[in-house]
Amino acid sequence: MRHRKKGRALSRSPSHRKATLRNMATSLLLHERIRTTEAKARELRPFVEKLITLGGTDDVHSRRQVRRHIGDRAALHKLFDDIGPRFRERPGGYTRIVKLGARKGDGAELAIIELTERSE
Repeated sequence: MRHRKKGRALSRSPSHRKATLRNMATSLLLHERIRTTEAKARELRPFVEKLITLGGTDDVHSRRQVRRHIGDRAALHKLFDDIGPRFRERPGGYTRIVKLGARKGDGAELAIIELTERSE
């Protein structure tokens, strides 16, 4: 039975999986687009969308909740000063996953995960 077995294990221990998601979320917030495997992108999407939702309300509690997951100050400031206000009126769906095909070395399916409304 699969009761309470949400998400993918990604061939990692729970602590390694958590660290991987935190690092990828930090990179996504800083660069607004990252290239990774499709499975990692699908795991990252709900994780980072919850952070962006918190970034829409700039108060101490929200900052502390996000700080629990994002260690980089630059990413934290960008989330609350740029990304959060940009998506404040949007009810979810802040990211998109674009499939790229198989990686040559091991055949892993690659994808790009990016924020939907880019500021350039």
